[in-house]
Amino acid sequence: MARERATALLVDFDGVLRHWDPAVAAGVERDYGLPNGVLGEIAMSWGLLQPVLTGKASHAEWMTSVAEALTPSVGDPARARAAVEEWQRYRGEVDQDVLAFIREVRAAGVRVGLGTNATDLLDADIAALGLADELDVVVNSSVIGVHKPAKEYFEAACEALETPPARVLFTDDEDRAVRGARAAGLSALRWGGSDDLRYLRAALAY
Repeated sequence: MARERATALLVDFDGVLRHWDPAVAAGVERDYGLPNGVLGEIAMSWGLLQPVLTGKASHAEWMTSVAEALTPSVGDPARARAAVEEWQRYRGEVDQDVLAFIREVRAAGVRVGLGTNATDLLDADIAALGLADELDVVVNSSVIGVHKPAKEYFEAACEALETPPARVLFTDDEDRAVRGARAAGLSALRWGGSDDLRYLRAALAY
């Protein structure tokens, strides 16, 4: 039996709509004499990351924890804090192809949500990147208290979109999130780049 055509789109943020230039972190690490990749390695360690993604810690508290963990590599707490602050000034870049597609489908009447595991800095990032008026809903894990790939996350996203799961199309660059969405009843595509826009366009009912 064929699936219903999707009438709403849920898009991941980091890796799909927003991209990060790895040269920025590499430059900070070089300037502060840090091992290559250490900033991301510490920040993404699950013990530090999980609390901030579920709203149990603020973005500022997360970065303080990163600086504390970085201090042995730098030898000076103030220098570790400075490295983290410099790294965090860069807030990524919008994928213009994805943004153009979002504008296209919204103009055709398709509701578009941002579905992301994020911190309490998300609204500020969205505003700074000029995206505040480009989305119908934003589903932030730190606001709802549960993160992808949990079924409860996708249930909350579909509720925010006012669309049943069978009519929501989701795209994310992480396999776990895609599998979680499918388990929750959504259609889902593992994002591989702008070439996938052709598939998304064909899968939406507009």
